[in-house]
Amino acid sequence: MLIQMKGISKAFGPVRVLEGVDFALERGEIHALMGENGAGKSTLMKILCGVYQADSGTIAVDGKDTPIKNTSDAEKHGIAIIHQELNLIPQLSVMENMFLGREPRHFGVINTIKMRTQCLEYLKLLGIENLDPDVEAGTLSIGQQQMVEIAKALSLNAQTLIMDEPTAALSERETEKLFGIIADLKSRGVGIVYVSHRMEEIFKVCDKISVLRDGQFVGERVIAHTDFDEIVRMMVGREIGDRFPVRQATLGEVRLKVSDLADATISGINFEVRAGEVLGIAGLMGAGRSEILKTIFGINRKVAGRVELDGQALNATSPAEAIAAGIGFVTEDRKSQGLVLGLSVRENATLANLGKYARFGVINHAEQMAVVQREIDRMHIRTRDAELEVKSLSGGNQQKVVFAKWLGIAPKVLFLDEPTRGVDVGGKAEIYQIINELAQSGVAIVMVSSELPEVLAMSDRVLVMHQGTQAGIFSQPDAETVMTAATGGLK
Repeated sequence: MLIQMKGISKAFGPVRVLEGVDFALERGEIHALMGENGAGKSTLMKILCGVYQADSGTIAVDGKDTPIKNTSDAEKHGIAIIHQELNLIPQLSVMENMFLGREPRHFGVINTIKMRTQCLEYLKLLGIENLDPDVEAGTLSIGQQQMVEIAKALSLNAQTLIMDEPTAALSERETEKLFGIIADLKSRGVGIVYVSHRMEEIFKVCDKISVLRDGQFVGERVIAHTDFDEIVRMMVGREIGDRFPVRQATLGEVRLKVSDLADATISGINFEVRAGEVLGIAGLMGAGRSEILKTIFGINRKVAGRVELDGQALNATSPAEAIAAGIGFVTEDRKSQGLVLGLSVRENATLANLGKYARFGVINHAEQMAVVQREIDRMHIRTRDAELEVKSLSGGNQQKVVFAKWLGIAPKVLFLDEPTRGVDVGGKAEIYQIINELAQSGVAIVMVSSELPEVLAMSDRVLVMHQGTQAGIFSQPDAETVMTAATGGLK
């Protein structure tokens, strides 16, 4: 047995997060850890990595009781983690981030040549040796940053590797590449804890699965002897019904029309979205999916084309202008773009329409709180109360707060960029239902997603991007059609 955690309990003040949890990992095993947001997965793994200390329980490594008091202890015992939220320092280079705090030195001086050589070796292992080790991490795409995080963990020569939503920001090709790396690590005896909400991945790459619910251990299953429905029941304690709700679209007039849109990276974009319609946007990472939304929303500078909202020209040069016109935007990166982590749930949920609650510059807290509490209940946001800092919530619950923020402006058009990234299966079902309800109320929705089943199930039509241009718009396409267009097969 590589890792054995027994009776792990943890509380933050009066809130019990874990209670008597057991978890075991064998050498050369890929073990999925699943549960709804707030179930305690991240807390359990942070205890294993030395970020938190358990209130009770024991940890054994290779059969020996092993107190892990800090992250240095974890590293000494070969335990490394790839966090869901990226932890690179934007101003440092790729290689400086990879070897931060353990730089190779020669007579006390950092050996830059050796550091660059070693960095390239680990990047090559992931198939991204063309990435410049000297480039600042902050200039990389989210997907590239994720690959650097993975390379950094590999450089630690870890025997226990924890992957928290490792593919959330990766393209299909990068994901397949990662699966190959995981298989290689497994063959070398590395034990991998795989935390993901993507059920297809769990059944594709994992050997076993352990499920937590409300801070307690529910059970362990061998992947070959279980199925999707059983795992969902274990996670949520109930039947969840069909994975995707039935779409009953009633389309109205054209709400958003885009003609020959272009910015620095995309060109020739033409589409329209009707009231009550969900238009999905698919394509490989870097194809220009998010750029369409950012250009219309005034984040990127439009260099050509025309945008109309309800038949009137819209030339938003800033997000404020787009919001004033009635467009909301659930961005891909909630941590840096969607939330102010130091503010409360209440403050974040009303950030987009704060003026609604102000009278002569004074906020009506009672009115604000009533609306926020309604959204907390509606979105099933797990929080102690509305005054809790949003950074204290799990990733999925943070995403629900972002959603609640935009629902507060009653948008005519809602842009969704990876709306269920890092959200558990139960939370996804709730968000899908909200999307359907918004569409039925007449909101036009444009949704970018890297999860192809999500795009196909939730969209009335799908626009496919390929290398900055529009490969086509399809009504109810199948997965093969979308992927063929996304890889340039239909051009």
